[in-house]
Amino acid sequence: MKRLLSALMVVALLLTMSFGVLAADQPYKGTTLRVVLSNHPWPDAIRPLVSEFEEATGIRLQVESLFEDQLSQKLLVEFASGTSSIDVFMQRPLQEAKQFQENGWYADLRPFAEADPDIDLADFFPSALLAETVDGVLTGIPIVTEQEIIYYRKDLFEAAGIAVPTTMEEFEAAAAHFHDPANGFYGFVSRGQRAAAVTQFSSYLYSFGGNFDVDGVATLNTPEAIEAFTYYGDMLRNYGPPGVLNMSWPQALAIFAQGNAAMYTDASVFYSNMLDPEQSDVGELVGFARFPAGRAGARPYSIVSWGISMAATSRNKDAAWEFIKWATSKETTLAAQAGQVPSARTSAWENPEGVKNFPAQLVEVIMASSEGSMPYDRPNVIGVGEARDVVGTVIVTAIEGGDVAAAAAKANRDYQAILDREK
Repeated sequence: MKRLLSALMVVALLLTMSFGVLAADQPYKGTTLRVVLSNHPWPDAIRPLVSEFEEATGIRLQVESLFEDQLSQKLLVEFASGTSSIDVFMQRPLQEAKQFQENGWYADLRPFAEADPDIDLADFFPSALLAETVDGVLTGIPIVTEQEIIYYRKDLFEAAGIAVPTTMEEFEAAAAHFHDPANGFYGFVSRGQRAAAVTQFSSYLYSFGGNFDVDGVATLNTPEAIEAFTYYGDMLRNYGPPGVLNMSWPQALAIFAQGNAAMYTDASVFYSNMLDPEQSDVGELVGFARFPAGRAGARPYSIVSWGISMAATSRNKDAAWEFIKWATSKETTLAAQAGQVPSARTSAWENPEGVKNFPAQLVEVIMASSEGSMPYDRPNVIGVGEARDVVGTVIVTAIEGGDVAAAAAKANRDYQAILDREK
């Protein structure tokens, strides 16, 4: 807490200096913005600075905070009615961007950003901006990112004299070496539950050279995709714990955190769960490594889990942009990252204040994973839930040791039907 407060004081000073010119004329003084946010660490991290923004600009914020499912429902209902008074809102681009853009619910932020060099779009991870871009429209500014990485037991690898795996072949060999089910210890764990597994499987798919679709054509039955499905299924069937078909991230994470697995692949945002003594028995024994390379190299996802957007119906677009620019500025982002909210800005990861509360090894992995990564961890369609169920059936078949090629052929037809419906 002391470190966080110290960082906030430094950032507050920088923000005060940057507000100097704007405060002189306050062109938006008296404007009230309705801002709808998720209950998330990012709003918590910037909340101590909001009063300074309001004082400097004369803008008042009417903030609503909701759980993510409630937020999605509110946005759908209000925007569909055509009478919404929302100015700024948080959104999950991988879940909502295509649907919201097709419905015309976003204000395009690209013209604002291109006319305002203070935002410095070049400072954001390229994959993060891609995730927020639909049909050339910048639907939001990325605020929270995550990548798929390897969590591994440093002590076990060091004792066995085994190098941290960098390829899929090395990854499987390490899993086989440590797998000891007779003693309740497993070489590998990850998500195996049908739809939940799709996001983590995506990095395997990309790294084997596959994808969900290309130019509107489903590609779940390509040799590359079948190889990825087979590999992921074999790893969990041969080296995973029992009951993996019922595991989403809480169950899979618990297996590793309780000291019952040598390796775990999942999102980088879970690192704090691993280090928290109230949630983890392995703590300082946990190492972090880049996702292993397949035939196409290491192609993990590096996604935007949350962005901040402007409503197309906002009557206060210039003032709304002023808030978005401030909320995603280098200074505010640095403050949020000091509170352990992983950002999409390169400058925050290169600033000692931005990384001092993250494990050094994890910082290296995140920076490396942001290069050559993929901006999606699921099919990039409007009917994403239905599509995840379709892909998940092949994953389940692979884990069960069934006919992967046949399952992939059927899934490809079903997924193509979704793509065709959305054209």
